[in-house]
Amino acid sequence: MATLLQVTIRRQPNIAIMDLKGDIDGAGEDVIQNAYREAVSQNPDAVLLNFADVGYINSKGIALIVMLLAQARKSGTRLLTTGLSPHYIEIFNITRLSDFMKFYPDEASALSNAG
Repeated sequence: MATLLQVTIRRQPNIAIMDLKGDIDGAGEDVIQNAYREAVSQNPDAVLLNFADVGYINSKGIALIVMLLAQARKSGTRLLTTGLSPHYIEIFNITRLSDFMKFYPDEASALSNAG
């Protein structure tokens, strides 16, 4: 059974952190869109997607991430990631998402390299 996506926003200097929890699929489109709008509302230099509590991402979920990436590129906001499992790192490499966003092994390294 799918776990509905929840997103909370935290802020650090010049970066918004989106903590994703649950499954990223088509049912989470409004949740992820609204959270992204909130995350960029203060014009951060970067948005960090924290996947540590994500259990499943399907093809529609990948499409939602591509949509976020397109929005970020259009506005000049860097999109960073942390917390991806080895499986999803491989998926992001296969789909070439890794060409457009930087992966970090943990939040601390993402924040220290975000500047």
